[in-house]
Amino acid sequence: MVQVDISQLTQECNGWREQLRSYRDEFTQDETKLRQAAGQPLTKEQLQQVEHLHNQFHIQLINIHDLKQSIKAHDRKMNFEMAAFNGTANEDTLSRHEQLHDELQNLQETLSTLRSEFNGFLQATG
Repeated sequence: MVQVDISQLTQECNGWREQLRSYRDEFTQDETKLRQAAGQPLTKEQLQQVEHLHNQFHIQLINIHDLKQSIKAHDRKMNFEMAAFNGTANEDTLSRHEQLHDELQNLQETLSTLRSEFNGFLQATG
């Protein structure tokens, strides 16, 4: 059994979930801004961009939610292990933690790209 302090992993999970809540809030607000921009006279190409961005916001908000739920389930499992195994994590739990961290980093890259694309759209239509 790997000797990893579960309380440290739990703190990381809490931080990740807070980041995901922040992303959710940001992209929900961006979705509102997109709806407002769609109310302006737009070219056919810009309307296609609106549809694309709307679909991406929807998909990424689902991805944010799903990852947040996965992290929450992982955190619950770690808390069980903390009680059952004197505060240490097993190798599977540590591996899952690293996998979730990788998923978060990949999502952050995707969200950053979407944010840039959306800001470019706003500048072009504003």
